[in-house]
Amino acid sequence: MEHYNYPGEELVRAGLEDLSRDVVSASALLVSIGAPRLRKLGHSIPNPIATPEQRLYQLLHMADAATAHSRYNALVRRLVSYERAAECATQ
Repeated sequence: MEHYNYPGEELVRAGLEDLSRDVVSASALLVSIGAPRLRKLGHSIPNPIATPEQRLYQLLHMADAATAHSRYNALVRRLVSYERAAECATQ
């Protein structure tokens, strides 16, 4: 898939790289959440992480419990923005 400068693209790229190296990170968990839709966009998703929603929230909660919910929602919104922009480009 060609790469453009879509919102959230840096998170998707980082997540794909982390998954290819079996690294559990917020970006890797985010890409695992979006795996079905990202595959439809032409991305190969290496080793998606099981139960990514729960694990992403736990990771964010461990870093800062007070802001975990808002940071989780912000990350998911960035993923959705990327997916929507990429879908529009393929139409």
